[in-house]
Amino acid sequence: QVQLVESGGGLVQPGESLRLSCVGSGFTLDSYAVGWFRQAPGKEREGISCISSSGLRKYYADSVKGRFTISRDNAKNKVYLEITNLNPDDTAVYYCGTDRGRATCSGTTGLSRLLGQGTQVTVSS
Repeated sequence: QVQLVESGGGLVQPGESLRLSCVGSGFTLDSYAVGWFRQAPGKEREGISCISSSGLRKYYADSVKGRFTISRDNAKNKVYLEITNLNPDDTAVYYCGTDRGRATCSGTTGLSRLLGQGTQVTVSS
């Protein structure tokens, strides 16, 4: 079964950090650009970052620049999203996605074609 699986979310306090992971199951991620998305309660899903297949090209939405870092380890078939200095506005379900087509990205449009089930991040004191 072809799917993406996210992990690493949880309940954290403001100021803490998290590293989210995304692994491909049933296919290899190394040929494809991968994006990260999030959906906060009552809000639409937002594309926040993407990384090219080589890892050399990265995109960040203005809302997350400076605190979010995307990376990948193709040997492990994984893509990561590290978030530092978490605040309550980061509370959301975080998803990774790909279109299993393009190798590069300049934004997240189209990368939600195959989405994982998401991992919940809750930031609260």
